Amino acid sequence: MQRPAAILLMGPTGAGKTELAVRLAERWPLEIVSVDSAMVYRGMDIGTAKPPAALRARVPHHLIDLLDPSESYSAARFVSDATRAMREIAGRGRVPLLTGGTMLYFRALQAGLARLPAADPGLRRRLEDRAAIEGWPALHGELRRRDPQAATRIAPGDRQRIQRALEVLELTGQPITVRQRENLRGAHGAADLRLVLAPERRDLLAARLEARFRHMMELGLLAEVQALHERGDLHAGLPAMRLIGYRQLWAYLDGRVALDEAVQMAIVATRQYARRQLTWLRAEPEARWFEALDPATPEAVMGPIRAWLAAKTAES
Repeated sequence: MQRPAAILLMGPTGAGKTELAVRLAERWPLEIVSVDSAMVYRGMDIGTAKPPAALRARVPHHLIDLLDPSESYSAARFVSDATRAMREIAGRGRVPLLTGGTMLYFRALQAGLARLPAADPGLRRRLEDRAAIEGWPALHGELRRRDPQAATRIAPGDRQRIQRALEVLELTGQPITVRQRENLRGAHGAADLRLVLAPERRDLLAARLEARFRHMMELGLLAEVQALHERGDLHAGLPAMRLIGYRQLWAYLDGRVALDEAVQMAIVATRQYARRQLTWLRAEPEARWFEALDPATPEAVMGPIRAWLAAKTAES
């Protein structure tokens, strides 16, 4: 399915992408398309740093609050949903502005999905049985031996991704990283404008991420997770409940860790996630980087966007 050209505003979590996107959308005829695997879930607002409803009413946002937390979302569905939203935006004479931190979604939209085998229910059951005995960290150790590159991007407790990586190894005889590179590395939508918002100093980003998570706790993140925990139909294995912050506080509510420990675990996981995002971003072709913590950056970003929009208008 063809899609219109777009502005892509990428960056690690906590870099200020949402705030900048809103400023851009208030200045030009842009509509924001969320590229975030967490914001698709309803009732999960604080921990996903979801833009408030009042802001979304003022500035159009798409692909937010699509699913109940009991459901699953995928890169393939994102590509379909985002393409449809982008075509609708272009049909209104406006321009899609894609922003978020789910790098796989950005890459899938630009380069297509890697040629990966379909899920094998029997193999997945065998892996689940092994994990029940050995634990997912043990299976992560196996992945580290067989596909070290994938293991560095996958947390020892991320059962879904560990399972998928081992499944691809068994079904194809190749690491999942090799299969993904066939389609995803180096390819991109030639007409898109790629902007990266990222702090140059990792220590400043780390401090910012800790302050951000502690602020989420002050806003009532624990109560938000507790409401989900009390529903009765959700469990720790669901993709929504494995999101950073939710996963750690769920463990606290299950009585497996103390609250202070859960908070610290979430802060560490957030920092690790930001590092993985930056690794992805460094492989993004033809992207223009901007210092996230520089007050002059919003105005600096305006120049490339103005030129890109002018060129786009001249072509049409």
